[in-house]
Amino acid sequence: MPTTQTPLGSGFHASSTTLDIIAGIDLTGKLVIVTGGYAGLGLEAARTLASAGARVIVPARDVDRARRAIAEIGGGIEVRPMDLTDPASIDAFSCDIVRSGLPLHILLNSAGIMALPELSRDSRGNELQFSTNHLGHFQLTLRLWPALVRARGARVVSVSSMGHRFSDIVWDDFNFERRPYDGWSAYGQSKTANILFAVELDRRGRDFGIRAFSLHPGGIVTGLAKHISTERLKEMGNLDEKGVPVIDPDRDMKSIPQGAATHVWCAVSPQLAGLGGVFCANSDIALLEDGSIVTSLDGRDRRTSKVAPYAVDPASAERLWMMSERETDTQLSI
Repeated sequence: MPTTQTPLGSGFHASSTTLDIIAGIDLTGKLVIVTGGYAGLGLEAARTLASAGARVIVPARDVDRARRAIAEIGGGIEVRPMDLTDPASIDAFSCDIVRSGLPLHILLNSAGIMALPELSRDSRGNELQFSTNHLGHFQLTLRLWPALVRARGARVVSVSSMGHRFSDIVWDDFNFERRPYDGWSAYGQSKTANILFAVELDRRGRDFGIRAFSLHPGGIVTGLAKHISTERLKEMGNLDEKGVPVIDPDRDMKSIPQGAATHVWCAVSPQLAGLGGVFCANSDIALLEDGSIVTSLDGRDRRTSKVAPYAVDPASAERLWMMSERETDTQLSI
């Protein structure tokens, strides 16, 4: 049965960091893939998992940039080429992993883009945020399925956001072909897709030892916010008057180690053994929203960590899966 959105009382909290989560965890002999693992939260998660003994592979569109970033933290992480918006690139990367015969223990889908100011599309005609944040990861995960099965106890972690509350999936026009484009709405539905993907992936994968989770890391000023002006970030409360990121975990405004803590918790915590298909925040399972969905970009108010009901709806999760198969021409090999 799917896990309900009921907090475990994990003992961690908004201020917990990746070091708190990884303490006492030994990942020696484990293979981990982290998309987006060369910048921001993904880099912090990759570094932390590698520090516990895992072999970490980071796929990157810009391999040289990724290697430079990883070298700055001491290296020890392997970089391979892959572009989440290029189906052939995803297939080539995945094929190498599967052909190696190695089990894949953790797939951390962390790469993403946010709030593109203008409508952009991938080579298949899909809106770029939906393509990068969801469809690319959908294809990657399904192509890596044999390696995940080999692990006999794998986890797939999808990094979503409270931004999922900006929009449900607009089923009849998710590609903005008949409605005006809005960058935040596009981001919101891509983040909803991340959560729904985890719900259905967990349902399909649990009999094979594959469990799936999604998460909100917190409000962190990283390169993900490059399309938002400094003045707007100040207005939102994410930067102070000097342009320095505000760190206030009680209002969901976190440092990078605090933000990546839930990535790592979902990937390795023994507290999640036998569980899956849930949305997590602050290194615990998040509550389900039981009232109206109100979301504001204003960081001066305390932010919610509850998940919208439409984002964990099993029927919507299955519907998204079928739609994603069509859009990517990818099916699960069981």
